[in-house]
Amino acid sequence: MNLPLNRVRVLDLTDGLGESCGRYLADLGAEVIRIEQPGGSLSRAAEPVVDGVSIPFALRNANKLAITADLATETGRERLRELAGTADILVESQPPGRLSGLGVGPAEIRSVATGLVWVSISGFGQDGPYRDWQATEPVLYALSGVLSRSGAPGAEPLLPPAGLIEESVGVHAAWAALLAYHHRLDTGHGDTVDVSAFEAIVHGFDPGFGTQGSAAAGRSEDFPRGRPDAANFYPVFPCRDGHVRICMLAKRQWRAMFEWLGAPAEFADPKYDTIPARFAAADTLHPLIEKLFAEYTQSELVAEGSRRGVPVGGVHTLTEVLGTEQFAVSGVLADAEIACGLRARVPSGYVSLDGRRAGFRTRAPEPGEHDTREFPRTARDITADRARPTRAATTTGDLAAAPLVRSARHDTGAGDPAAAPLAGLRVLDLGVIVFGAELSRQFADYGADVIKIENANFPDGLRQSRRGSALAASVAWGHRNKRSLGLDLRSTDGSAVFRRLAAGADVILANFKPGTLASMGLSYDVLAEINPRLVISESSAFGSTGPWRARLGYGPLVRASCGVSALWRYPDDAELLCDGQTVYPDHIAAQVTAVAVLATLIGRRHTGHGAHIEVAQADTALVHLGTQLVTEALCAGTVTAPGNADPYAAPSGVYACAGDDEWCVVTVRDDHQWAALCGVLDRPDLRSDDRFSTAAHRIANRSEVDRLLAAWLRDRDPQEAAAELQAAGVPAGAMLRLPQLLTDPHLTARATYTRVEHDLLPMSLPAVARAAVFTGIADPPTRQAPLAGEHTREICAELGMVSAEIDVLIGAGVLQPVATGTAPNRSLRP
Repeated sequence: MNLPLNRVRVLDLTDGLGESCGRYLADLGAEVIRIEQPGGSLSRAAEPVVDGVSIPFALRNANKLAITADLATETGRERLRELAGTADILVESQPPGRLSGLGVGPAEIRSVATGLVWVSISGFGQDGPYRDWQATEPVLYALSGVLSRSGAPGAEPLLPPAGLIEESVGVHAAWAALLAYHHRLDTGHGDTVDVSAFEAIVHGFDPGFGTQGSAAAGRSEDFPRGRPDAANFYPVFPCRDGHVRICMLAKRQWRAMFEWLGAPAEFADPKYDTIPARFAAADTLHPLIEKLFAEYTQSELVAEGSRRGVPVGGVHTLTEVLGTEQFAVSGVLADAEIACGLRARVPSGYVSLDGRRAGFRTRAPEPGEHDTREFPRTARDITADRARPTRAATTTGDLAAAPLVRSARHDTGAGDPAAAPLAGLRVLDLGVIVFGAELSRQFADYGADVIKIENANFPDGLRQSRRGSALAASVAWGHRNKRSLGLDLRSTDGSAVFRRLAAGADVILANFKPGTLASMGLSYDVLAEINPRLVISESSAFGSTGPWRARLGYGPLVRASCGVSALWRYPDDAELLCDGQTVYPDHIAAQVTAVAVLATLIGRRHTGHGAHIEVAQADTALVHLGTQLVTEALCAGTVTAPGNADPYAAPSGVYACAGDDEWCVVTVRDDHQWAALCGVLDRPDLRSDDRFSTAAHRIANRSEVDRLLAAWLRDRDPQEAAAELQAAGVPAGAMLRLPQLLTDPHLTARATYTRVEHDLLPMSLPAVARAAVFTGIADPPTRQAPLAGEHTREICAELGMVSAEIDVLIGAGVLQPVATGTAPNRSLRP
């Protein structure tokens, strides 16, 4: 399989955090060489361990090579310098400053390897007040605001499943690495990239100040204490063989459910067409649905729901997920050797390229397995190739004949070190809702000319504003730095205009139901015939193959079908699923797709042709649950919802602090951290207590160690307590609510937020400032999001169309410019 990064060499010095970055780059074809200390990295012992094999290590290091180099010796350091001279990208997750202290930090290595892209992944970044804090997944869930939105009313907040953060950070780092590498290919200059896991989760997992989906409808804007009853957003009901979840968002879906219930008179009032009214009546409505569903199986309810237009999905356990036909047919779950002599069913990989899965190929290597292999310097750079068709524009009688002509303001100079890394690329954005907005924003922020194609007859649901606002905040967040073209793709002339656009484009992004583009005569084969260099990405809930390919792609149903929801609950309540306020995996699946698209653009420089990329959101969730799925496959029945207790550490959990709904997470992973905690508690006697002398003993006596820690935290401010624990080397983090992120001292010191403005909003909004901190790439601009169709005339003029032609198509409804008098005044905008 000819993978897009097969000319890229990556040195991987990660240990635990960040290992999945190299894995994703390796999936896409990069030669990834792990450099470990003699005997192997510490992460080789990461739990869970089955038959002597660390499952997370095995999954996050598949498709890699491994050598050893003792960086404490000059021989080891010289080995690293030699390899760096042959590499394109280096990824490391050592404590900030450690490698520089050994003389092999980014400044020293890049002085002899000037074209190298050095990516540092750390918990909190290379500077700032939290720089040296311990960053476990629970700590990041707490500090990022995710924890504050998870759990039941009146109960302690609930940590989401393990693994989601590590995998999300890895994808985020892969995007940052390829941005810098793409820039290097244009300019010849390498970069030093600072990736903070904290910021990656704040902005990329389920951002409080970013593009939001239907789950945000249940979020109060005054951020009260406690958590809302999110179980009613996407309710779960028992059925004959398990549980199902329903997801009624549209009026037509509720009407179909109403008829399915037998049209009960008490719900005939049109007020129940709205989500808030049904939410308020849940105590009366839900028993009716529960009674109806009780006599049917999951599959029967899903099928009947599909027939009626009511979105229903099974709530699957991990065992059920492993045996699901859909995931076997799509190829996302496959049997493979994950370590020497150990085979298991594994998530293969995130994406398919030209119909083939880009994923698991070789098991994780043994320590030093490739020590004797030579890694010579090769001519690895790919010559920049930005040639485009140059056919002249013609009349509307031959709308498909001419490509888009660039205007001066979008023909920015690729090759200029000051230019944005994606300058000169043109992206046609057919995406909708959260996923679509976030995917194309990644490209718009870093210089691509992103043209959002919008049809007034089928408006993007993201433009639906709350409480009658003139503009939805999600539009301001998700569509900044883009242009908008109003176009009826379903008309003959509209399709012809789009083909002209495609002739001069680099990328087309869509997340319609599978087969939608083909039904409009715009399949990959048709578009590639027009422009063989096109990279076309199509995304959906479950992909274009398998029995679930036509299912509606709502995130709550994806999570339920993939096993995420079954793990995102308290251990003693199988029906109270606590993922109702998240929009996971929309944001991170969009970034997964962005990485694949950018990798393919990099590969196109060598091959000269594009590719067809397919990403199913379900596949993102399955990869993220890889450790649990593989453990369950090898040891059936052992993986259950753990709640807030880490099965492999004690004390660990979410602990109440002084104040109303104030909490602090703490995880003690080893004897060193236990000794440090004893010091903070001023209980040195506990170090010699046989009940707590080892991790195994502490786990066996979990209730007692939890009691000791809980008593200390109960009367303390959570932020002060977390700071004291972290200063002693104990992983801890206060649960922050979304407004607290804006004043957090670390995020403030690193200027992680910028502001976006819009003429239709009463005030500016906090927004993500950057994907990472680069030394050679400027922060993105914040041009305000367009109104639907705002740039229609401008873009058509660039196609060579004259005003009379444009007016004819406007009159026919093919072109749909923004209504006269509603365009914002941009005279004061940058």
